Amino acid sequence: MNRFRSLFRLKKAATRSSILSANRQTDRSLKPILLSAIRAMAPTLLALSFAGVAHAQGTMDFSGAQTLMGTFKTFAIYAGAVICFGGLIFAGIRMMSGRFQDAIPGLFGALFGAGVLGWGAGWIGSLTGQSM
Repeated sequence: MNRFRSLFRLKKAATRSSILSANRQTDRSLKPILLSAIRAMAPTLLALSFAGVAHAQGTMDFSGAQTLMGTFKTFAIYAGAVICFGGLIFAGIRMMSGRFQDAIPGLFGALFGAGVLGWGAGWIGSLTGQSM
């Protein structure tokens, strides 16, 4: 306050350095105040945001989730069957032509398809409590 009164006195002219130093002091004092206010309010704001999410939890509607997961399960069954039969056909053609070593990737493809067919559909069904 005294620095601003000294600007209006007639006997002493205001220097540019005194104005700059006053601005620097206000910048230095404002920054710690803001930081301490943010530190004080952050836990409260975080807790309030979680409280809002907890209230919204009871209003969520999952009626379409069973139908959607049933669609995914059906897709996993069909995709696993196609992969499995495709691998078996590929391996069978290679074996009939006498190239047994070339049939090994087809057999692994059939094994992968069986895994998708069994474990994929079972895992998707377990997410919604559906029975196989």
